[in-house]
Amino acid sequence: MANLLLLFPMGEITYIQEDRLASYIWYFGGLGGGGALMLFPAVVFITLGKCNCCWNESLMMCGSVLAAVVGLVGSGYCFVMSGFALVQGPQCFTSFGWSYPFADQSGRYVLQPETWSRCLQPVHIVEWNVTLLFVLMGLAVLEFIICLCQLGNGLVNAVCRPCCYKQEYSLNA
Repeated sequence: MANLLLLFPMGEITYIQEDRLASYIWYFGGLGGGGALMLFPAVVFITLGKCNCCWNESLMMCGSVLAAVVGLVGSGYCFVMSGFALVQGPQCFTSFGWSYPFADQSGRYVLQPETWSRCLQPVHIVEWNVTLLFVLMGLAVLEFIICLCQLGNGLVNAVCRPCCYKQEYSLNA
């Protein structure tokens, strides 16, 4: 949703029609990496079930590991593209015309809100982009952590604990 909102600054469609959006917005970090690539791991993680056959359980854990790797790639892509978009800054109309007024600042403009008034149009575009890109980065970190935990869990279950070698213990008095 945040990536879609980036395409329509302040809810207006004129900027997308005139191709006045920041170039990294078009890489769809949120839709592609944080959305589409995260669907596969989400479905796999939700549908993981228990089975009684040892080879099926190991196979499912390997599938879980593969899904976690896909999720790590997707969340990493979302984070990196959002970071590049933040560093570049928004494309906006300044007193010199349409440009990227913050591109040479390496992202320092984020901590200098007094410089945001350079952008005359779209109104509040810097706040819009910074907020939505930080939301995307935060969600990407959360997705990364979840996939990393699932990767660890899947590796431990697939490699270190095959069900064929489980032993049952009972306490006999």
